[in-house]
Amino acid sequence: MGKKDKKKGKGAEKTAAKTEKKLSQKMKKELALIGEDDIEKIVAEIEEEERRRLAVTEKVVLPPKNRVNFSLTPHPEKDELIMFGGEFYNGQKTIVYNDLYFYHISRNEWTQVKAPKGPPPRCSHQAVSVSTEKGQLWMFGGEFISPSQTQFYHYRDLWVYHFGQKHWEKINAEGGPSSRSGHRMVCAKKQMSVFGGFHESNNEFKYFNDLYAFSLEDRTWKKLAPAGTPPSPRSGFQMFALNDGKILVHGGYSKVKVKKDVDKGVVHTDMFLLSPDKGDTTGLKWKWTSVKPGGAKPSPRSGLSAAIAPPNRIFAFGGVMDQEDEDEDLVSEFFNELLLLEVDRTTWRNVVLSGKKQDKKKKKKEKEASDADGDGEEIMEDDADETPEEAVKTPVVVADDGIFTVTVGPTPATSDSQAADKESSTSTAGRSSYFVPSPRINCGMAVKHGVLYLFGGMFEQGEKQFTFSDFYSLDLRKLDEWRIIIPPSKEHEWLGSEESESDDDEDDDSEEEEEEDEEGDEEDSGDDEKMDTN
Repeated sequence: MGKKDKKKGKGAEKTAAKTEKKLSQKMKKELALIGEDDIEKIVAEIEEEERRRLAVTEKVVLPPKNRVNFSLTPHPEKDELIMFGGEFYNGQKTIVYNDLYFYHISRNEWTQVKAPKGPPPRCSHQAVSVSTEKGQLWMFGGEFISPSQTQFYHYRDLWVYHFGQKHWEKINAEGGPSSRSGHRMVCAKKQMSVFGGFHESNNEFKYFNDLYAFSLEDRTWKKLAPAGTPPSPRSGFQMFALNDGKILVHGGYSKVKVKKDVDKGVVHTDMFLLSPDKGDTTGLKWKWTSVKPGGAKPSPRSGLSAAIAPPNRIFAFGGVMDQEDEDEDLVSEFFNELLLLEVDRTTWRNVVLSGKKQDKKKKKKEKEASDADGDGEEIMEDDADETPEEAVKTPVVVADDGIFTVTVGPTPATSDSQAADKESSTSTAGRSSYFVPSPRINCGMAVKHGVLYLFGGMFEQGEKQFTFSDFYSLDLRKLDEWRIIIPPSKEHEWLGSEESESDDDEDDDSEEEEEEDEEGDEEDSGDDEKMDTN
C-alpha cells in the first residue's frame, strides 16, 4: 500500500513538472513573437545594472509621475515622507518603478536619490522605517510586471536603505517568507512581522495566511505558529502595529477556484487581533483572536488604503466593490469616503469634515481673485448672514482632472449610525462645504506630525484605467478640509482599447439610423469622461 501511494505521488509530481515545462515553452514562443525577454532575465539584468552603480546622486526634482501600488512611508525622525516603486499602465505598456523619493514637508519639495546597489523595480511591496543607526527603510517582497503584462515575477528579497550612509543593502537571511506580493509588514519592538499575500504564475495562484518574524537585532527569520484561528488566506488587507504591542488585521481580497479555469473573487470584511503571549520574552508566541467592530462599518470593498495615527486611530480612504449586473457584466463602484477606526473602542466612524472657517472680508477677496482667473482653489464658507440652504445651493468647482469634476457643496446627509458617532466626527450642522479627493484604489497614505497625506492611486472607467499623481493633506487635529498640494491633472494617458458604447443590434440598412447612433455614442462618451462627486 505504501509503495503504491509513493509511486502515485511521484507520478503526480512528474505530470506537474511536464505541464510546467510545456507552459514555459509556450510562453517563450509567445515572448519571441512580441520581442520580450524572459522576465527572470529582465529582473537579473536590472539588478546587475544597479550593482554597477558607484556614486550617489541626489537632486531636487519634479513630483513623482502617476503611479499605484507604491509605498509611502513617514521618516522615523525627519519631517519627510519616503516613496518607493509602484506601477503605471497606459493600456499598452506597463512601467514598474524603483525610484526613491523624499518629500520634504516644510519645503514642499521632492528629492530623488539614486544610491548604489539598489533593488530592482517592484510594486505591491511593503516598507517600514526605523530609527536604528540614523534611520533605515526596510522593504520586503513585491512584484515585477513585464511591459506586455504577460509575465509576473514575485520577489522574496529583503532590503534596507541606510539614510545616514545613503546606500542600499540586500539582506541574505534564510527561512523567510516565499516570494509574494500584496502582503503586509509592520514593525514593533525591533521585530518586523510579515503576513499574507499572494503568488501567481502560469494562470495558477496561491494566497497565503502564514506569519513570519524578522529580528532587526540578529537579522534572522522565524516562521510563527500563533494559537487560535488565523485569518483566511488573503492579500491587500490592512495591518497595523498598535501601542499595546498587538497587531490588527482587517479586510483584504482573495480568489478561490470554483471549477477548472473558473475562479471567484472574495472580499473579506473580518477583523483580527494578533496578541503576544504575556510571559513570552522571545517574541515568538502569539495568539489570533477574532474581533467584531461596531459603529458605521464600511461596505465590503478591496483596494482600501489606510494609515495609522496616534493614539491608535486608523484612517482609511477609497476602495472598490465589484459586482455582476443582470447581464453578468462586472460593474465596479469606487469610493472616496474617509473612514476612521477607533482601535481602543473597536468602532468604525464616517469622518465628516467641518470646512474651513473664514472671515467675510477674506472670503470676499478670495472670491474676487477666483472670479478673476476662473480657477479658484479655495473652498468658500457660507456668509454669516446667509442661510445654510442659500450658501450651498450653487456648488463650487475646485478640481477638474478630465475624469471627475469635483465640487464642494453641502455636508452629506448622515445615517442614524453616523449621527450617533457625532462626538468623533467634526460637523457644523449642515453649514460646511469641503473638497474630497476623487474615488480611487491603492493610493499611498501616511501620517506625519498629525497630518494625513494621500498620493496617487488608480480609477477605472469601463475598459480604461486612470492612474493619478495628485497629492493632498488633511490636518487630523482639525479635520476641517483637504488641502491640495498637487492638483489632479487634466491629461491622462490611455492607449488601450475603449469600451464600445455602440449597439450592435441596430439596423444597418438605414444610414439615417446609423448617423443617429454615432451621435448618441459621442454624447455617451462625453458623459463618461466626466463624473461629478460632491
